[in-house]
Amino acid sequence: MTAAEFAALAQQVLWAAFLVAMVFGAVVQRTGFCTMGAISDVASMGDWTRMRQWGLAVGLATVGFGLFTWAGILDPEATLYASRRWSWLSALVGGAIFGFGMVLASGCPSKALVRVGGGSLKALVVVIVLGVAAFATLKGMTAVWRVATVDRVGMDFEAGARLPAWAAQAFGVEPRLAALLLALAAGGALIAWALGGREFRRADNLLAGLGIGGAVLAMWWITGAWGFVAEHPQTLEATFVATNSGRAEAFSFVSPIAYTLDWVMFYSDRNKLLTVGIVSVFGAVAGSALVAVATRRFRWEGFGGTGDLAHHLVGAVLMGVGGVTAMGCSIGQGISGVSTLSATSLVAAAAMIAGARAALAYQVWRIERSAAPSLP
Repeated sequence: MTAAEFAALAQQVLWAAFLVAMVFGAVVQRTGFCTMGAISDVASMGDWTRMRQWGLAVGLATVGFGLFTWAGILDPEATLYASRRWSWLSALVGGAIFGFGMVLASGCPSKALVRVGGGSLKALVVVIVLGVAAFATLKGMTAVWRVATVDRVGMDFEAGARLPAWAAQAFGVEPRLAALLLALAAGGALIAWALGGREFRRADNLLAGLGIGGAVLAMWWITGAWGFVAEHPQTLEATFVATNSGRAEAFSFVSPIAYTLDWVMFYSDRNKLLTVGIVSVFGAVAGSALVAVATRRFRWEGFGGTGDLAHHLVGAVLMGVGGVTAMGCSIGQGISGVSTLSATSLVAAAAMIAGARAALAYQVWRIERSAAPSLP
């Protein structure tokens, strides 16, 4: 591949990622898909509809990733979530912090981007503050604290910290076959559970689950198959085109928001290049805005008061710090990472749910406390 052909491929990958991100943003805006909302619905009303949307998305992404792996389309060891180290403490602490912040900020980073597209100025503030906190946790003050504490704890596995690798080693099964069987079992069970609810089988719910899961799979294929170059024209090394990590990536929004702010602020620096993550941020906003305008849902929204502002600022900081520490957000770890059956991703996703549940309990306590009559 010549340098010109490589540059052309990079442009194609970026445009494809932008268009898929537009679909992602449009689906979320149209259907109300939201991880935080799903947890809140279950906790407050016992309504599992949006949780089934999430389950359908994860199930489809998991089955699809397993098929990609089995067919040799993707190398699971070359993804962002592949590691020989099981960073369970980083995932546990970071996930819990992220989950708590997600509730305070009225939604995860992807939901904040979708709300920006719908006219929410408070979501724009959340995105900016989140990006600053995330960048500090990638390379700044909180990064030093992260590396010196939770990142020191973990377990190393020669075969890799993924369930298929553990199963292949334990039962003597070929790794790709183990990946396929586990993906079909876990993903299939989630799909069956999601579709098992009679009231769930409606157009919007199916669009939410299939649309988000399909978008994640599309990103896996774009970055891991189409964007893979066996020999870079300059370095002569295997390369995944236009990714921040240098590996195959799917949707994740904490670190990409940080990289987007960096790209905007240092736009004239030729070393700052567009990546799949950055264009995904813009694509999610654009797709949401198109649907919001088309359906007349676009509304300017601001903060309700200083208390509302304070909670959203704290939530944004917690999501930025927690998302980087956990190596992904509720989409990055909760769907993209879980689809690879990464052990770290599974811990992070569970911790995010627990953190969000704790934050919901905190909000109920605040409401009850403010409603209680004051003693003379």
